[in-house]
Amino acid sequence: MPINSVPTTEQPPVVVVGAGPIGLAAAAHLVERGIEPLVLEAGPSAGTAVRAWAHVRLFSPWAEITDPAAEKLLAPTGWTRPDAAAYPTGGDWAEKYLQPLADVLGDKVRYGTTVTGVARAGRDRIVDSGRDEQPFVVHVRTVDGREERITARAVLDASGTWSTPGPMGADGLPALGEKAAADRISYRVPDLSDPSVRARYAGKRTAVVGSGASAFTALAHLADLAEEDHATHAVWILRRGIGTDTYGGGKADQLPARGALGLRAKAAVDNGHAGAATGFRIEAVERTTDDRLVLIAEDGRRLDPVDEVIVLTGFRPDLSFLSEIRLGLDERLQAPIALAPLIDPNVHSCGTVYPHGVNELSHPEQGVYLVGMKSYGRAPTFLAMTGYEQVRSVTAAIAGDREAAERVELTLPETGVCGGAGLFDDPDAAQGGEGGGCCGAPSTLQIGLGAPAASGGC
Repeated sequence: MPINSVPTTEQPPVVVVGAGPIGLAAAAHLVERGIEPLVLEAGPSAGTAVRAWAHVRLFSPWAEITDPAAEKLLAPTGWTRPDAAAYPTGGDWAEKYLQPLADVLGDKVRYGTTVTGVARAGRDRIVDSGRDEQPFVVHVRTVDGREERITARAVLDASGTWSTPGPMGADGLPALGEKAAADRISYRVPDLSDPSVRARYAGKRTAVVGSGASAFTALAHLADLAEEDHATHAVWILRRGIGTDTYGGGKADQLPARGALGLRAKAAVDNGHAGAATGFRIEAVERTTDDRLVLIAEDGRRLDPVDEVIVLTGFRPDLSFLSEIRLGLDERLQAPIALAPLIDPNVHSCGTVYPHGVNELSHPEQGVYLVGMKSYGRAPTFLAMTGYEQVRSVTAAIAGDREAAERVELTLPETGVCGGAGLFDDPDAAQGGEGGGCCGAPSTLQIGLGAPAASGGC
């Protein structure tokens, strides 16, 4: 396998890993600061991960999913933001914003380039001597198998978590038999507009494992399918009980589309299109003689056989290519230590995730930042606006503008999700405090059963 060494310059670029929403926004902010970015994207186009859920509608409108610096970069091309109040699908986001932004950045974005390692030049993670004076060396592999080494002055990892979904097992590891049943298990929200995917679930009994927006979306889609094919049925697997917070903020959610999504999931249960198995922590999966699957809980309970399983238990960061970098990560969330208390679902039953920047995202290894969804580790409820504020602050710090880096200029809506993971045994304990609710009451957005579900890692 040939190795191509990329020559260094006196001022190497800032390498950004991932050409998704946050990675491209980081590049736009760097350009605005007069700093050369180099965005490395493993996929063939901008927003590769977003395109994988192109059929899913975001619960944030266009006004909240474009970055100001990116808009400035796009403006000379004649680009205009779509209707600020409209809710795009993942496909819309990729085609109408992310790809045009990447095209403007031109050769500052490289596709088909997978980052396999990041290190200090000539220093493994053990060595202290001269460490901070050394540039970073980013190891990459191209689609044709070539290896390259790219010198960088700083590294922003915006690679997200899409490639590493959580398993079915309640202990965070694959359930016994999960890998053997992989042909009947999906870890993504199905696209039921695809005839082949639709045929997989139509008239079938499907278990949906998870309790977040993705699970709501899957339940809503399956309920729509059940309206047409009455033999279709879903079984919703919840590791905790059903309480007043189970379906999110509902009409009180300051992201109305997200609240409406939770109400659609509730309707799926109320209308008999889905049943619910509560307090069910999966330990094993067995295949029956007629080629169906039986889910078994750690307390010995066994569900009636299902034909398919959709596992939507969240995502986790891939830290493997950062093994030679000194990261300061929370032991539970795998998020930066200073950020973790702001987003920890074991603590925050219903609080706002405060805007944050370079101070919360810094690591012992100076010049390396996890940004975007990856910065949240295993925590949920990430918003694009949060990531845009992150990279605005981080790029200001790289440029030496500490005042701008430490200035916070963002107001976020309440999460609308009451109930931390640590309270799943007592759902009623995870309610808002004084004030009678976790969120204010905005105008309600109605999303009927025939409309696309609102969701998305926005």
